[in-house]
Amino acid sequence: MELVRKARPHGRERLKANLMEWFHWLLREAEIYDVRYPVKGAYVWRPYGMKLRRNVEELIRRLHEETGHEEALFPTFIPYEFFSKESQHIRGFEREVFWTSKGGESGERLVLRPTSETAIMPVVRLWVHDYKDLPLKIFQVVSVFRAETKATHPMIRLREISMFKEAHTVHANREDAERQVREAVELYKKIFDTMCLAYMINRRPDWDKFAGAEYTIAFDTLLPDGRTLQIGTVHYLGTNFTRVFDVYYLDADGTRKLAHSTSYGISERCIAAMLIAHGDDAGTTLPPALAPVQAVIVPIYYGEGELPLVMPAVYGAARALREAGIRVRVDDRRDRTPGWKFYHWELKGVPLRVEIGRRDVERKQVVVTRRDTLEKYAVRLEELVDSIRALMEAVEESLRRRAWEELRSRIVRAESAADAARALGEGKVAEVPWSGDSECGLKIQQMLGADVLGVPLDADASVGGHDLRDIACPERRAEIWLRVAERY
Repeated sequence: MELVRKARPHGRERLKANLMEWFHWLLREAEIYDVRYPVKGAYVWRPYGMKLRRNVEELIRRLHEETGHEEALFPTFIPYEFFSKESQHIRGFEREVFWTSKGGESGERLVLRPTSETAIMPVVRLWVHDYKDLPLKIFQVVSVFRAETKATHPMIRLREISMFKEAHTVHANREDAERQVREAVELYKKIFDTMCLAYMINRRPDWDKFAGAEYTIAFDTLLPDGRTLQIGTVHYLGTNFTRVFDVYYLDADGTRKLAHSTSYGISERCIAAMLIAHGDDAGTTLPPALAPVQAVIVPIYYGEGELPLVMPAVYGAARALREAGIRVRVDDRRDRTPGWKFYHWELKGVPLRVEIGRRDVERKQVVVTRRDTLEKYAVRLEELVDSIRALMEAVEESLRRRAWEELRSRIVRAESAADAARALGEGKVAEVPWSGDSECGLKIQQMLGADVLGVPLDADASVGGHDLRDIACPERRAEIWLRVAERY
């Protein structure tokens, strides 16, 4: 494999100038998603988008099943009497709930699930009898419904979240439940690492935790426009749900004990983050492990007379790649020019493009172009499979490295409100000194006109020996750093 042309990648000026306009354009032109469905916050997955989504779902399912989770499927409807049992939960979700009533019968209120803790726990109570039934670890990939009143965005802020993976686990005690929280965090790292996403891990402040949780850990990524996007959450629920739904078990010592539970969720937001993180003004680059098409082959010929020479080599290369398990597409349409095809597949994010023309056949080679860098390589036919695999690994590593470099360069520590405001104005995440007091934290949020992400769990959050004051309550000594940013 020989590098034959070093090129400059596509720019990101349009993407950064108006991110949501660019994102709508990408979803439409790359045939991923249709936003024209006549219900606010409800959208249509197109076939190419569904192939991408299924690959992400398969990754999520595989990693959950490898860690002992089993897939289940619970009904969409939740009886109001279940939903209203946990007081914090109903206070947190009641304004977002879609209500319905049983057909033909007045008086019975049903909830379209916004999340499933209150649907699952009453059934889990019937499954858990003694300590041998624990831990119980289940998950489902379903639609959830939230009466979103803010501006909706495709995949990002929805009324029907159609790819909601929620895991629910039940444990004998707090120690085992919190071990599960740590396992869930590691599981999500693997998912986002495969998607080549960079992320922050933050413990949400008490005023912004999941309704009904003891605490919430969130994964946040930073988009090019300076706003953060929450792409995954993990909740330690303690006994808040098991108590109200009477989920007890018989322990080995013969005593009846209350179980502990956790839940953790991820949705199509992670796909939006992936498309945007690896996007540019010509489209996006999909991580090879998840791309519906990993390599597209474009024949290059001048006149019908060259077809008998070029096309056997094209189909032979495609066959070799398919037999090696590589997802390949031959674009042999005769009503489109090679240049049009290059643009089309770059837009759709195909990681590698293989060009085969008359001269390539004569030289017993192909030319491979990387979508992320636009570098071109001459590859001998006998090395095609190994070279494609090596280039896919290089694309994946490049996407991941660039994402992490970008994120790390945009997280700054700001010891004063002025420094924090300046950082936020530059589209960065500011880490500010905080006393740990919730009232002061809310004041920080208000004075900066931004959102508190939480206390970093992926970095040392302690202020240490620095004599710093809480930026909103200067009479208090700062104890920890608090991440602040604008959030979608």
